[in-house]
Amino acid sequence: MKLAEEQKRQKEGLHRRIIQLEKQLHAKQALQLEIEQLRGQLNVMKHMEDEGDLEVLEKVESLLRALREKEKDLGHLEALNQTLIVQERMTNDELQDARRELVNGLKDMSLSASIGVKRMGELDSKPFHEAMKRNYSVAEADERAMELCSLWEEYLKDPEWHPIKVVNVNDKHEAVIDEDDEKLRDLKKNYGEEVYNAVTKALFEINEYNSSGRYVISELWNYKECRRATLKEGVEILMNHWKLYKWRRGMD
Repeated sequence: MKLAEEQKRQKEGLHRRIIQLEKQLHAKQALQLEIEQLRGQLNVMKHMEDEGDLEVLEKVESLLRALREKEKDLGHLEALNQTLIVQERMTNDELQDARRELVNGLKDMSLSASIGVKRMGELDSKPFHEAMKRNYSVAEADERAMELCSLWEEYLKDPEWHPIKVVNVNDKHEAVIDEDDEKLRDLKKNYGEEVYNAVTKALFEINEYNSSGRYVISELWNYKECRRATLKEGVEILMNHWKLYKWRRGMD
């Protein structure tokens, strides 16, 4: 459980840094506003400088000193912001690396029914086989189903094919299937609802988890709640698996 606790501490630290960044951003904006106000005052005083009033000259010098000090503070603040941004990025990268390693480690393990590794965007071939069985013998149906499934796997990878569109629903942007897409319409017409649903399900997964790459990726998944599993849940499953392994070894 030490790994889970360490990852929890890292995430808490990341949240603290994000809050600190937000505070620094607000402080920076306030400083920038103050600097602009000082510059405005300075311009007014410079126009009055021609009158030779000693008090005016002293005020100009005072404003210049204040302006230089504020600009110096702003420089320090920007440097601190940059440091925090770099630290945040490094922590996030470490968490992503840990997640990838966990997924790779759990791929070939027989885990609980609730937490496992799910291949996002992978096409379920079963509906293709069921559709072909309605028109062909078992042997021919299997062959034709494999061919059709392979064809659609290639379609799913095609970066030039865009069957998902974004629409506005109650002031929120949502990704939906383009009902006018010719490929999908023909698929549904020729092979039925279940095959169509298998393809659109894979499309939504690719769109959400790897829209730029358009290929299947492995993801830590909570099957019980139908959502992406947390790093903590994955580590707990791994530790339970390890404890069970040690217990079984002890009984040999």
